[in-house]
Amino acid sequence: QVQLVESGGGLVQAGGSLRLSCAASGRIFSINAMAWYRQAPGMQRELVARITGDGTTNYADSVKGQFTISRDNANNTVYLQMNSLKPEDTAVYYCYAEVKLSQTHSTLFQYWGQGTRVTVSS
Repeated sequence: QVQLVESGGGLVQAGGSLRLSCAASGRIFSINAMAWYRQAPGMQRELVARITGDGTTNYADSVKGQFTISRDNANNTVYLQMNSLKPEDTAVYYCYAEVKLSQTHSTLFQYWGQGTRVTVSS
């Protein structure tokens, strides 16, 4: 099995910064894309940022220029640097990974972390 463990959430004032981390462990041959999603109260889960194995990134329009996603392939870890936080960034943030479990099978399995809460006060 594969586990994704997030850390770095918390309470911050508007204008502040937080850095989320997500470490993947377990039966991993390789990881394709990794991403961060978020879900605010009463809202659907939405993609925040995504990064492929070769470092290609894409962001939700609402966070472009504000958040930066990066990854450490050697340690199967993805990060989300969040700057200039706003109250509307308040949500539970979830890590996501597409994992290849063995060299012989090309199937990518999707895994989610348990979520880390980010609260931005005004």
